[in-house]
Amino acid sequence: MNRPREARARQLTLVLLLLLPLSLLAALALGSVSLGFAESLQAISQISQQPAERSAIIINQIRLPRALLAGLVGALLGISGAAMQGIFRNPLADPSLIGVTAGASLGASLVIAGAGSWISGLGGLTLVSLGAFTGGMLAVVVVYQLANSENGTSVATMLLAGIAITALAGAMSNILELFSSNEVLRRISLWRMGGLDGADYQRVAIAAAILLVVIAVLPRYATALNALLLGESEARYLGINVEKTKTLIVLLVAVAVGASVAMAGTIAFVGLVVPHIIRLSIGPDHRYLLPASAIAGALLLIWADILARTLIAPTEIPVGIVTACVGVPFFISLLHRRRDFGMQ
Repeated sequence: MNRPREARARQLTLVLLLLLPLSLLAALALGSVSLGFAESLQAISQISQQPAERSAIIINQIRLPRALLAGLVGALLGISGAAMQGIFRNPLADPSLIGVTAGASLGASLVIAGAGSWISGLGGLTLVSLGAFTGGMLAVVVVYQLANSENGTSVATMLLAGIAITALAGAMSNILELFSSNEVLRRISLWRMGGLDGADYQRVAIAAAILLVVIAVLPRYATALNALLLGESEARYLGINVEKTKTLIVLLVAVAVGASVAMAGTIAFVGLVVPHIIRLSIGPDHRYLLPASAIAGALLLIWADILARTLIAPTEIPVGIVTACVGVPFFISLLHRRRDFGMQ
């Protein structure tokens, strides 16, 4: 990576970091009850006071955990997308390619259909969330086992296995919905749309712990991901343990995406669009791409949640719908630019 591009990467990362606290403050101030930035800051300082004022209650019990969870989930999806695009050597790859999202959706659907109204919490996560996480992990294990052989783990086979498991999980979910009542169908549909309305500090703590692990480990493999862009054979010649790198990254991505889906439902396009945009801005060097994608993912989901709460307030739009509506046209424009550039 040349020096001008490194300087641009650092500048972009710094700008994104500066925008993050401003976006969090906007998430606290904006909503069906508008508080304003000054009142939000004052309410934060009064959170521990008893009796708390109305604004402090709104901030502490609803908006602050929701904004924090949005940022954490967005960061997990953003950095996971960047890592998967590096593994597959394809800037259009998505974390859901390894089957974790479809498996999580099936796991959640099974719990919703089987548990009925008994979906009480366990350690900050509902049974639906635990079912989603378990389903996502099982799907990734199956995909990885199908892709693994004596010669190592084939990325192409992993991709095909992920497509197959995604299709199978989708078919099983459809069968489940076919025999479900209208109430269960509505619960499943609402969960799949994605939402942060169940945010609380326990979920924030879980998401923060997972993100800390991912951020602590993934950047250490930035050089290995850069080498993999040249091809697996070339990476081996450069001294990279390719199998260990692929296994660890797939495991981290599976945990990160599985936890994200478990806590916020299916949120589309964050892991696909964000790393792609950052790569176009600063280049493919994963030393900068991974942290920048995490911050940009956090920003995108925070603002998507703000739109979800304010567009037709007091009615709330599922945040997964907002990210899809924003991401699809933007992604189409990116594809159009790539086509035009290729034609030139």
